[in-house]
Formats: sequence, structure tokens, C-alpha cells
Amino acid sequence: MKFLTPQFDYLRTHRESRRNISVLLRYVGIVSATVLLYSGLFHVLMLHEGQEHSLLTGLYWTLTVMSTLGFGDITFHTDLGRVFSLVVLLSGIVMLLIVLPFAFIRFFYAPWLEAQLHLRAPRHVPSGLKSHVIFCRYDEVAAGLIERLRDSAIPYCVIEPDPSVAAALHGDGVSVVTGDLDNRETYDAVACGAARLVIANRNDAENSNIALIVHEHYPAVPIAAFAEEVDSVDVLELSGATHVLPLKQRLGEYLAGRASVGPAHAQPVGRFKNLRIVEFPVENTGLSGRTIRDTRLRELTGLNIVACWERGHLLPARAGTVLTDHSVLVAVGTSDQIAELDALFVIYNPNENPVLVIGGGKVGQAAMAFFRRVGVAISVIERDPELRPTLAGLADNVVIGDASHRSVIMKAGLETAPTVVLTTNDDAWNIFLAVYCRRLNPSTRIVSRITHERSLEAIHRAGADSVLSYATLGVKSLLAYVQGSEATFVGEGVDLFIVPVPASLTGLTLGGARIGEIYGLNVVALQHPDGSAENVMASTELAENTELVMLGTAEQRKKFRAEFG
Repeated sequence: MKFLTPQFDYLRTHRESRRNISVLLRYVGIVSATVLLYSGLFHVLMLHEGQEHSLLTGLYWTLTVMSTLGFGDITFHTDLGRVFSLVVLLSGIVMLLIVLPFAFIRFFYAPWLEAQLHLRAPRHVPSGLKSHVIFCRYDEVAAGLIERLRDSAIPYCVIEPDPSVAAALHGDGVSVVTGDLDNRETYDAVACGAARLVIANRNDAENSNIALIVHEHYPAVPIAAFAEEVDSVDVLELSGATHVLPLKQRLGEYLAGRASVGPAHAQPVGRFKNLRIVEFPVENTGLSGRTIRDTRLRELTGLNIVACWERGHLLPARAGTVLTDHSVLVAVGTSDQIAELDALFVIYNPNENPVLVIGGGKVGQAAMAFFRRVGVAISVIERDPELRPTLAGLADNVVIGDASHRSVIMKAGLETAPTVVLTTNDDAWNIFLAVYCRRLNPSTRIVSRITHERSLEAIHRAGADSVLSYATLGVKSLLAYVQGSEATFVGEGVDLFIVPVPASLTGLTLGGARIGEIYGLNVVALQHPDGSAENVMASTELAENTELVMLGTAEQRKKFRAEFG
């Protein structure tokens, strides 16, 4: 009874529920009036036939005929009476067996279930919650970041305006509160004043409204807002957002940064303290066919080669690893050491043919703008002819057509392109294009965008050398902002994380610990108690109270934690 009372209160107070119940009651009134009318006519026709029955009998006969039970114990003997019986029977089939169940489900049972869902959706966070992250929508970025916040023991909450969706998320174990995003009471219910960060991850207009409300009532709370359009960045900042993320713009720039263009050079992907993390493509450097030991890069520059990308797989850097044209070295060192690395390979002649961009949407346009800033020639393929004027201002060669047609893709210059950048938002299409481009030009570098993380393995098998998704970019950017660090984009599915040196490994050398060999993790640096970072090599001793800075996947991290806690 205690559980039913709130549901009846909801049905009574909710305007839509009141309307539904009113419609159902009106229909029940029509059915009742029809039953009484037929009962009266029953008595009239029975008297006409010389039969007399009680009022209860008339009601009994009407209901048994309308419900098609028809016991047959009371019948008419004239044609007029039989016609009346048919009318009662047919109208009963329609009113009681068809319309009434539908009306009951539509106007009572469905609202009843909705009331249950509404009541299951939490209306506020637990009292005392603080230093939490507030999301304004549960999407792929939120789901990925929540997983990492849990690993770091950082509380969070999602605001969901639809109580039904909120109830479903609550059932899935997501910390959620239902409420309107334009209502201050909602932000009070999620303890916004004590929050670490509010993430406005809806469309630009809604994000602007969220930023205005939060900034006005909780001016000390930081706001990170997503911007779909570059022009919206200023508007969001004026609305009160302290950190604006134009993710599609950044995704295009990241993909462009992974292209093989110009002289061979290191591509920055992150920073830890005084150490920079870079990627260095082996193609066109003369290193292909050599082992990492034979390259003598550490001896010549002081850089530490910590890992090696090989067609989508991040492998620990071992002295005997043989490099190929598709290898990409991951190195750690100071700015001066990286400058020395670039100086070693400036003499090699690059492939100066135009880069091929497939897809002229927002991500593709951002990639082309990046190439244009660094003076790289561009060829683009786009299906939509209406985008030609916009693309003509960014690319040297605009080809309108379907990239799956050989004549179109060859006209765009695939045969000589040093890099192909796939920017469409369709994973299946990008996978197809990766296979197609790899088959037509086996030596080109393929950089691709994906939408879903589940497509990662497939697109690497298809031939893509470097991959990043919109969700991963958002997750890493926001996590770095939450933690007050610099985002590291080594690759899709690979994260930078810090763990204390396990007691069982204290005193061993890095080579003796065999972390890369056993767990597949790549040690980037060693952090000392004073906060300084040390570049490591195999002979580095793992001292007590120091921390390992490592690159690896979630699975590799779980394997390491399962062993050492």
C-alpha cells in the first residue's frame, strides 16, 4: 500500500495522466449507458413475446451476449428479438472485446507503468556528495569517461530530462537524476555547487543555456562545453563555459597530424612533466628493415623508444624488433632530444604529392584546414555537390563523386597520395574504403576516423595505420581536464596511466621486471616522490615510493592490477 500511494498520487497530479483517466472513465460511462439501454430494450421485446423477467435477468442477458458468452438459457423466439440479439452481440464484440481492452491499456495500464518508471528515477543525489562530475547527457563520451572516473574513484552524476530513460539508466547502474536542464532546481538536486565539473554535452543551443544557468547560480563551478560548430565557441565562452571543446574540429586536426607529409618528423601526442611523448613514422626515413638496436636512436639523440605501432597494434619496443615502412615508433624525451631526432631525417626527400581526404564534412574540412596551414597540397572526394564551393577554398583538387568508384578515386590521386584520410562518420564505409585504398595503393598511409570502438579491430584489419574516434577524443580531453593534466593521444584504445611500483618489483631493474614482456604495457617514465619524471631504460632501478608511468590498453591494465592490486 505504501508503494501504491505514490503511484496514485502521480496519476492524480500529472496532467497527461488525468486526461487519460478522464477519457477512460468517459468510455466506461458510454459502455455502461449502452448496457442499461440494451437491458431496457430486452424487457420491452420480451414483454412483446409474452415473457417477463427481473431487472437483474435483463442485465445478466445483456452482459452475457455482449461478452459472447451466450449461455443460451434465455432466448428470443421472434425474428425481431433475434435481430436485437445480433445487434447486442456485434456491438459487444466491438465495445467490450476490442475497444475496452485497448482503452484500458492505453489510458490506464500504460500510464500506470509510466508512473512506476517515473518513481524509480532518482530525483536527487545522495546528501553530502561533492567533488563530482555532472554530465548533461549519457552518450558514448559520457559512458567512456564514467568508466575512467570509476577507476580513479571520482564520483559522477548524469542529468536526464526523460524519467523513463533515467529509470532505465538507473537500472543499469548509472548514477542518474531526472530533471529539466533549464530548471535551477535540477542543478540544486545534483549538488551542482559542490561539483568538480559540469559537462555540457548536448547541442550548441542547449549547452549555451546550461552554461548560463550554471555560471549565474554557481560561478565557482567549472563548465566544459562541447561545440558542434567552430563559430559556437565564442558564444559558449560568453555564456560562461570555462573550457570549450570543438571535438569535430580537433578530430580533423588530429587525423591530419597523423598523415605522412613533408620531411620525416616526430608528431607530438602528449606530455608528462618535462618529458614529451611523440610518434615517429618509419616510412621514408631509411630505418625500414633495421632493428631498433641498429637504429642507434637512443645513442644519437638520447630519446627512449618505448613502443612501436605496427598496423594498429602497440607493441613493446625490444632491441631486436625489425621495423617496416608501416611501423610508427613511440618515443619519450625532452624537447631538445626530439629536435635532434627531426634533424637526423630532414635530408630524406618526402612524397610531396597531394594528401587524399575522403569526406568533406566538418571533420574533413578541419583536416584540410590543418593541411593548408602547414602548406600541404590536398585532394578531396565528396559526394554532395553543394559542398563544392566550400571545399574549393580548402583543397587544391575537389572531386565530386563516389569514392568506391575506381575512376573517381584515381582521379583524386590515390595512386601517388602519401596519405589517405578517411573522415566519414560511417564505420562500415570507412572499413570498406580502407580495404579498397590499401589494395589500390599498398604503400600509402591510411588514417581513419571511427564512430564506435567496436569497429577498431575491423578497421585495423582493413589496413588503417592510425585510428581515432570522436568518443575517445572527448573522453581523453575531458579526463585530462578533470585531472589537471595534458591529454595524451597515442592511439585508439591506449591510455597513459600511473601506478605505484609494486612491492614485489621494488629493487629490480625495469628490464628484470619484464613488465612489457608479461603484461604488454609500455613504461614511459618513472615518477619520483618529489614529482619529477625520469626517462627510463632497461637498467633503470625501480625504487620504493616511485610510480610507473605506462601506456597500455584497458585489458593490459586490468591484467597488471589483477597481479599486483
